[in-house]
Amino acid sequence: MRRYWIEKNQIQEDQIQFKGDQFHHIFDVCRQEVGHHFEVITEESKAYLVEVTSVEKKQAIARIKETREIQKLNRPHIHIALSVSRFPVMDSIMERAVEMGVSSITPFYSEFSFIRKAASMPEGKVDRWQKIIVSATQQSGRGELMRIQKPIDWNILLQQINPSPQTWCLFAYEGTGTASIKSYLQTKKASLNKPPDDIWIIVGSEGGFSSNEVQTLQQLGLDPVTLGSQVLRVETACLTLVSVLKYEFELLN
Repeated sequence: MRRYWIEKNQIQEDQIQFKGDQFHHIFDVCRQEVGHHFEVITEESKAYLVEVTSVEKKQAIARIKETREIQKLNRPHIHIALSVSRFPVMDSIMERAVEMGVSSITPFYSEFSFIRKAASMPEGKVDRWQKIIVSATQQSGRGELMRIQKPIDWNILLQQINPSPQTWCLFAYEGTGTASIKSYLQTKKASLNKPPDDIWIIVGSEGGFSSNEVQTLQQLGLDPVTLGSQVLRVETACLTLVSVLKYEFELLN
């Protein structure tokens, strides 16, 4: 069954109204008609089974027939800070991060990122990523949108990082002496009484991190981890880290 993301204010009593681009997508592109049934989902982790009752030239009405709760993301929430990579790579990560249950992505500019300053970022990129997020949310059926921030400078990212017993922060790095993700998690969990509320993973672009950036992250108390001896693509590193964390904290249910 098809699912579509809607805004909560579209719901009026037991009816939902569709207009604009949303109407075009559902009724012109997907060819939904009067009598058809599909689900709509909202940011409050609810899904509504609806029946189309009216289709006019520029708007349509559907009646709510059933309501169900969508399970919210369990703690710890996983967040990705991602150095801006080539745009097809960024698009792919956005889509798969939604499916993997990532809570948020914060793109940032660094020494080796594909785009190194805000003035060079093409207009409309964040809007495109938001559309990818909505599409992936509809496909996967999760009950809230993954948050995407506007890309920020490296120095601003450093100001936002605040590791604590409740918030773990780690970054993928292939330098010498770096702990494996397995040993890192085992040691970290053994040293604390309860799991964190949030886990941040910081991933470099195709060029990785500079030595100065690595040193700065370590001085802030962030933990470098390795994913093995093989060199991974950016999107592979992101998905591997998220997968390991989901398995370790039993977030696969």
